[in-house]
Amino acid sequence: MAQTSTTLISSKSHLTSITGTDISFTATSGIYTIKATSTTLTGSGKLAVGDLITVSGSASNNSTFTVSTVVSTLEITVSEVVTSENADGSSTVTLDHVGFVSDKSKGDGYYSQPDGVHTVAYQVTASFNEDATIKMQGTLATTPTEDDWFDISGTTFTSDTSTLTSSYNFTGNYVWVRGKTQLLTAGTVNSILLNS
Repeated sequence: MAQTSTTLISSKSHLTSITGTDISFTATSGIYTIKATSTTLTGSGKLAVGDLITVSGSASNNSTFTVSTVVSTLEITVSEVVTSENADGSSTVTLDHVGFVSDKSKGDGYYSQPDGVHTVAYQVTASFNEDATIKMQGTLATTPTEDDWFDISGTTFTSDTSTLTSSYNFTGNYVWVRGKTQLLTAGTVNSILLNS
């Protein structure tokens, strides 16, 4: 099979925090929801599928979550378990954008290719904060859940504000691969490009 090139991320930036006293959490039949009555959660310059958010100010849900579905401008579902909690109208809950995961892309294992060779290139802006990292994750599951993903060794990029582009080779018969950016407090990932 010929090599394929895929853009996993094209220009994704850090987002400002979202705060509100109307943010609640619901767990119903394995669906985990964060919603508000008037605080806008999604839309232009707000949360989208794949974003990582750290919740603070909550009584039971101070943790990091991955946005899995945008239901409306006032409601999202997340991949991780939340504890049902109503908004009390006085406690401020903060959803801090701390990174994102890319769409998944078929790895060599998907095609049963024996070599498993992949190359990834990351490009960031000069304002990409030094504590932030980008890395590749893989899974052997054909229909992965958030728990099925694991970090791929040797693919972690940490900016030093002088290095804005970096590439890595990695080998493995992963069914799916994706990029993950963490601890992002400033700047933009211009692109994550994958050859497999």
